Amino acid sequence: MTVRKNFIFDSEIAKHIEEIAKLDGKTQTQVVQEAIEERYKEILIRKKLALFDEISDSFHGLLTDVDAKASRIEHAMDKYGK
Repeated sequence: MTVRKNFIFDSEIAKHIEEIAKLDGKTQTQVVQEAIEERYKEILIRKKLALFDEISDSFHGLLTDVDAKASRIEHAMDKYGK
């Protein structure tokens, strides 16, 4: 499905789009579509990385950086006194 959108570009940007299209042998529409898709992929990657960081931060200290022996000793000391 295609959707028609009308955009207003600065004359300099319009010239850039024309030039890129001619150099690449593409239509101006293709040039703009590709630029938008490339930018959107970058955004998705950043979102996924941020989500991954959020998830990995939530596990910090739960399974890593835990000394099992020290934990058992601490538990025993709490239970049986110091």
